[in-house]
Amino acid sequence: MAAGVELGFAAAAAGPGGAWRLRSACFPSKVGGRPAWLGEAGLPGPAALRCGRCQQPCAFLLQLYAPLPDRPDAFHRTLFVFACRGAACYRLPGPRGPLCAFRNQLPRRNDTYPAEPPPEEPPPGLAAAAPPLRLRSGAALCRVCGCLGPRVCGSCRRAAYCGPQHQALDWRRGHRRSCGKHAAGDDSADAIPEHNEFLFPEYEILIEPEEPEFPADSSVDPGDEQGAVDTSKDPKEQGELGATGSAGEAFQSLDEETLEAMAKHETEEDKVFQMFKERVAAEPEQIIRYCRGGEGPIWVSRENIPDEKDIPNCSCGAKRIFEFQIMPQLLNHLQVDSLGESIDWGTLVVYTCADNCGEGNEYLEEFIWKQDFSAGSI
Repeated sequence: MAAGVELGFAAAAAGPGGAWRLRSACFPSKVGGRPAWLGEAGLPGPAALRCGRCQQPCAFLLQLYAPLPDRPDAFHRTLFVFACRGAACYRLPGPRGPLCAFRNQLPRRNDTYPAEPPPEEPPPGLAAAAPPLRLRSGAALCRVCGCLGPRVCGSCRRAAYCGPQHQALDWRRGHRRSCGKHAAGDDSADAIPEHNEFLFPEYEILIEPEEPEFPADSSVDPGDEQGAVDTSKDPKEQGELGATGSAGEAFQSLDEETLEAMAKHETEEDKVFQMFKERVAAEPEQIIRYCRGGEGPIWVSRENIPDEKDIPNCSCGAKRIFEFQIMPQLLNHLQVDSLGESIDWGTLVVYTCADNCGEGNEYLEEFIWKQDFSAGSI
């Protein structure tokens, strides 16, 4: 990806080659569906993809193709993010928890892909082919989620799963009817549908540079007493708050220093959220902001912003740097709203190894930070 901030937008993978563009051979950036793995060795296993809170399997959320042109060992490079589907697991802010991120990279000449760019149109017979059940390396993939599947059906010994949860789901969805009903070498009975209720809806991510409408160091002047606070509540609401007897009595019991501290906190909070809204106003549908090692993330709140000590070093010992953030607008595409709770975030920020280590082309876990909206900004 180029220097400067780049924005990602979710788009339906339209046209006869739409499904083909989301396959591994085309090095896609995409949301949902099953992961389009880059390297075929050292995939993260079921334990690495479990939610850190409920221990259920995480669903594939998105991947970004982000090669580093100046690094021959990262001619191909993709970042993967997985997310738990349990709403209760998102109540607490901070690292890991219901989210995890991985990085994988390959040199131009490798054992998986040709050195030439992939064709723009799918080869005959591959445009509408079912999702792969097995990688060319021989690694079996879970029929439900498309992740590493070390567990197999005890009856047919063919269907692979990441664990008992997805084996049970696939059994209910129809494997009970097809199990064992195939001839040797015939995979037709094993065909799996493109989508199931565990997967997030699938979209292509289109990347565009951010127009420089705002300076990179855009900030709000702390001495400016106007703006953010006044726009957060209309005059009618402010009047209602001032007329509330119990609230007024409570404030009277506070000393002047405490009141000033509270007012300052609310003012700063409003300014941070106002700056976030202004920055995304030109492109409100953006779901990704990418700028590896450059301009940092834009925060939705002054609360729960990580300090440098909160970002752990990579396992190689190098520091981690900001690479991209996932915006709250992505939630609109995930069909997670319900009458009860749903998964939620203000922004998700991914930090990766500054040295971009990766001997052996394995999948390496990186660091992801979740920040929520403050109670007063929503």
